[in-house]
Amino acid sequence: MARGRRRRAGVESAGAAARYAAATLAAGDPDGEIAATVAQAYCSDLAVKAAEEAIQLHAGIGMTWEHPLHLYLKRAKADQIAFGTGGDHRARLSHLVELPGPR
Repeated sequence: MARGRRRRAGVESAGAAARYAAATLAAGDPDGEIAATVAQAYCSDLAVKAAEEAIQLHAGIGMTWEHPLHLYLKRAKADQIAFGTGGDHRARLSHLVELPGPR
């Protein structure tokens, strides 16, 4: 039960981060680039994890190929390759907010 709540909270948080980034960019807010990078870092990893867990759930009940879940996973992984992983975006975020990097 708690695991399902965490998943829902993760998806809701990703949606909130994406909506906030879109709103700041649309308004021309100077924090728009930071908000977009935060959303990219959060959503990139979550999309892959959600698709992997969905495939595992459906495989457990024998319905993996009867649903296009495998296409969602392929799309999430392709987007991660094309647009960057969560780690890439977190590194970019550290530069944007001027955090000192590893020495």
